[in-house]
Amino acid sequence: MSDGTATTTDLDVRLEKHRVELTGYCYRMLGSSFEAEDAVQDTMVRAWRSYDKFEGRSSLRSWLYRIATNVCLDMLTAGNKRARPMDLTESTPLAQAALSPRPDNTWLEPMPDSRVLPTTDDPAEAAIAKESVRLAFMAALQQLPPKQRAVLILREVLAWKASEVAELLGTTVASVNSALQRARATLAEQQRPGTDAAASDPLDEEQQRLLERYVAAFEGYDMTALTALLHEDAIMTMPPFDLWLTGVQDITGFMTTLGAPCAGSRLVPVQVNGLPGFAQYKPDPEAGGFTPWAVQVLEISEGRITGFHCFLDTKRWFPLFDLPLHLEAEADQVEEGV
Repeated sequence: MSDGTATTTDLDVRLEKHRVELTGYCYRMLGSSFEAEDAVQDTMVRAWRSYDKFEGRSSLRSWLYRIATNVCLDMLTAGNKRARPMDLTESTPLAQAALSPRPDNTWLEPMPDSRVLPTTDDPAEAAIAKESVRLAFMAALQQLPPKQRAVLILREVLAWKASEVAELLGTTVASVNSALQRARATLAEQQRPGTDAAASDPLDEEQQRLLERYVAAFEGYDMTALTALLHEDAIMTMPPFDLWLTGVQDITGFMTTLGAPCAGSRLVPVQVNGLPGFAQYKPDPEAGGFTPWAVQVLEISEGRITGFHCFLDTKRWFPLFDLPLHLEAEADQVEEGV
């Protein structure tokens, strides 16, 4: 029995080593933080139960990716495509702004870097991994048919050989190359101006200063200072609402009208989708202190903020990011370093 226990423990450790990279893969496939974690858990359970049938003809990693791919493809048969607000509707002028929520399964969801980006000593590999979970790229992936999505991720992001992908999918190299070509063409068509983030990794001094100025402007609710930081065509989104705004005037106008209760908020830095972000806590007039309001994801390009994405379902997001559900009033001096 002790030998069996040792073997079981060893297998658990070997499987667990792959959890982060598998979560990243499933997240890219599914566009959902929680569905990705469910898919990985399902993958681990299937692998554990069928390990005695694993004949070692491929590596354990390849075998796990095969199981994870099948799990994701099964989950995608419902045909749901995760999206951002600008993928679904036209931009709304501030004068016509209305907060209309859509169901959770509509939206592309945010994800903490720590759950999907394995540690690596290779800067180029780390940069590709971060770029491949950014919101714009993730949204473009959602436009691909599931098998094309798998091929593109395995080939372009994870750098698998065409022959390895063909074996995993049970198809031919020619079929894999054809799917990759079609996927690349679709992604090229999906490029939206102004949404591709160009934040360096790590952030350079100029970008660090930009974020410091952003924190000061937002916490001070200083619209003049904020205007100086936003690109003239900046986009603001607020899932689960399908409203999205474009341009400095409408964004700052929204923040001083419908968004006015956010004045006096506190921002705590988070690493999200390969981009800089913040957990926003707004004042809690009833309990005192600050209550969770949004996970903000910022897209930066050429020294300005081009995307300002606020995910408002805090009961789901804050635990995912291991964030407290309340900040005490004396936490006014919460560390603001980014």
